Order: sequence, then structure tokens, then C-alpha cells
Amino acid sequence: MVKKNYMHCDLTGRIIGCAMNVHSVLGNGFQEIIYQRALAIEFENSMLNYARELQMSILYRDKEIGSRRVDFLVENSVIVELKAITVLEDVHLAQTINYLEAYHFKIALLINFGAKSLEFKRLINSKIPPKAKRTLPTENKQLK
Repeated sequence: MVKKNYMHCDLTGRIIGCAMNVHSVLGNGFQEIIYQRALAIEFENSMLNYARELQMSILYRDKEIGSRRVDFLVENSVIVELKAITVLEDVHLAQTINYLEAYHFKIALLINFGAKSLEFKRLINSKIPPKAKRTLPTENKQLK
């Protein structure tokens, strides 16, 4: 159930709906890349703007110390991290929370296609400083 008082609740609801469509067609048992490709098709069919496998810089004290790829950035607002594993573990939650904090985004979805039923967790970054500068993608060419 999506609660209307959450930030970006309509958008996260649409993203989860797309993931449910993918899981209902493919089920579980494929590699993550298969679900990623199928979800991209669902995003396009739902007219959601997204970037896939987006390389983003990690900053430490305003200096770039590396980069990571997020599975999706949807509508420049929600990070979507995919898994295709039997059981989500704390390390997967920690990875997604790290992305939120490193990139100064407020909302992320962790979606797991590997279980019999689709699993998703909505994560909120409560550590955004009032005047935090959001880390933007190094290349915006991937936005669709």
C-alpha cells in the first residue's frame, strides 16, 4: 500500500507497478540484467524518464574519490537498485542507503526480483544537510 504522505509516493508507486508487471511476466530465476532490461521497457511504456547504469561520482569533502553505477535514476528523483537474489540481506539495504547519502538523494527503492513474490523496500535519506549539493551524473546522455 502506498501512503500518500510520502515524498514522491506517486512516482514510487508507478515504479513499483512497473516492477510488478515485469515480475508477473518473467517470474523469478533470471539474472539481474534481464530484469533491468525488462524494467527499462516498462519505464518507457509508462512514459517515465530514466537513466540506466548511471555512473555517478562519490565525493568526500568535496573531492571525487571514485564512482559507482546506480541501476536506475528515475525522473531525476528516485534511485532504483535492483537485485535478483533469494533473500535480501542487510548489506543490500546498506548499499542502497550509501547511494542515497553519497548522491544526496532523498528516496530510493530496493527491488528484488529473485524471490517468488516481488520484494521492494522504500528507503528515505534522513541525513541530507539543508544546503547539500546533489551529486549529478557525470554524463546525462543516458537519460531517456
